[in-house]
Amino acid sequence: MEKRATATSRKGEWARHWQHPGVPGLDLLRARYVRHSFTRHTHEGFVFGAVRLGIEDVRMPGGLIRAVPGSVVMINPEVPHSAHAGVPEGWSYATLYPSAGLIAGIADDMTTLRGTAGFAETIVEDAYASQLICEVHRATDEGNALAADSLLRIAVARMLRRYGQSLPARNPATGGARTAQLARDVLEARMADPPSLDELARELGSSPFALLRAFKAAYGLPPHTWLTDARVRRARVLLESGTAPADAAVAVGFTDQPHLNRHFTRIVGVPPGAYRRERARTYKTGERGAP
Repeated sequence: MEKRATATSRKGEWARHWQHPGVPGLDLLRARYVRHSFTRHTHEGFVFGAVRLGIEDVRMPGGLIRAVPGSVVMINPEVPHSAHAGVPEGWSYATLYPSAGLIAGIADDMTTLRGTAGFAETIVEDAYASQLICEVHRATDEGNALAADSLLRIAVARMLRRYGQSLPARNPATGGARTAQLARDVLEARMADPPSLDELARELGSSPFALLRAFKAAYGLPPHTWLTDARVRRARVLLESGTAPADAAVAVGFTDQPHLNRHFTRIVGVPPGAYRRERARTYKTGERGAP
């Protein structure tokens, strides 16, 4: 099953990115990467990664972390990060991408955390939690939604109780933060034909350097990198609705499909065509009501 959706043609690499209709709010990625690297990006939801073989190097705002078998990488929403192989033979891993709403519901039901739940630590040595993540994958492979949902909640509750905390609220109180938010809104609204940095700064009554600095301080990424990330997110929505990759590329502002392919694969981990096929299979499965 793992070789059905191939992330790249490079020898020895494979990946599958999918959902299970019985576990809403959860994306899954299982892969083996050798030369593949993830460019700096963010996620709207959480990331829980369990390395099975090899080493994954993850670049976080606080520095580089090395994920080895038995560890779990935990990344909060909207935190910029990148990743690549930490050893020549690469790494194999199982990753869960639960939505923020799914995590909030588990936190309310199964922990004493209040407010916005998240994680203070980025990586922990927790072989049992790592095993649970792999078992969620196995349950979805077997079409066992009851087991997958149950194991997911057990794993998340364990990590929240051991490593969780209430995250501080984001409050754009400063002028720079407000300018950055306005800039983000403009880029999102005009994604297919965005202004240059100079044009954007003039529209907002700022200077290019001041805007660049404020945007990176607010979102951890410069505007052009944030825009690429946002385009890939929107492309995912279009692909999930059945849009062809070439049409999705134009709709979100990429020059052509090869540009979408390159950026999409370096952020999501699989090409847009493979992503669309898995989503079509998931939705067809959901309509049938069987795995």
